[in-house]
Amino acid sequence: MTRLQSSVCSVILAAALALTAAGQQQIQPPMPKPRTPRPPPAQMAPQTVPDRVKLFIPYHEYSKQDNERILKMYEFLRVSDVSDGMDVAGLTDAGLVDPEIKTLWRDTEGFSHRIVGIAVTARYVPTNKRVHKMDQAEIGRWYSNVTTETFMEALFPGCILVIDAEGDGESRSIGSTNIRSWQRLGMRGVITSGGLADSDEIIHHKVPAYYKRLARGIRPGRNELESVNRPINLGGVLVRPGDVVVADGDGVVVVPREHAEDVAKASMQFLDNVGLERMKKAIGETKLPPSQ
Repeated sequence: MTRLQSSVCSVILAAALALTAAGQQQIQPPMPKPRTPRPPPAQMAPQTVPDRVKLFIPYHEYSKQDNERILKMYEFLRVSDVSDGMDVAGLTDAGLVDPEIKTLWRDTEGFSHRIVGIAVTARYVPTNKRVHKMDQAEIGRWYSNVTTETFMEALFPGCILVIDAEGDGESRSIGSTNIRSWQRLGMRGVITSGGLADSDEIIHHKVPAYYKRLARGIRPGRNELESVNRPINLGGVLVRPGDVVVADGDGVVVVPREHAEDVAKASMQFLDNVGLERMKKAIGETKLPPSQ
């Protein structure tokens, strides 16, 4: 091949590569528009804590990889198994939530009401604010600034939203629209010590939900969001962001994150025959993996 022929081939090859690259660029899907961050609620406290405020339970951030590793260990465990595992680990009665907090619906074939996840916490408190008239403008102001859902920014795939709303009376912190929007962010289910509404729709859409009472009143004028991802009380149990939460027809159990691995290993021995068969079928093996 002459030098001229070689040069021509190089030019043709370069042109072909350029056309291929251009074609690939044309068929690539458009990049999603960057999400515009919402302005912080007007009522949000300063992010720096003054010296006169003392916080005694620290917040721990866990990696996605560690969350996934821990959740894999709990994939087939039931509340009863985990409760027994907690006993073995020396945590008797430490994580058993008041049975008044129960599942809204049950799936006794696929067990899709059962959830295992990493806790994201939020706390609503009764409001001491009063308004003369609750028109649409006032309702909008409350939802934007007072009784917000800024915990949505903390939701991630594999999490469970745990809401402390024990004293907010008739407030419905959970409804059919917002619970599905939380689910689209990766939330596996929601547990509340407060009120839930739109129960028919939530059951229809099969969103796992655990609640203490039905409620019908909107949040504006009734409650305020106090904190996100701080320690909360759920039915007499301390729940911190990052703890492991298991819920099924038997209720809810919370495993302290620092004991999650030991409790999961201890719990495996308590799987009954039905649970073992379900596990073997799911992993496609006839021999179970070792529990240690």
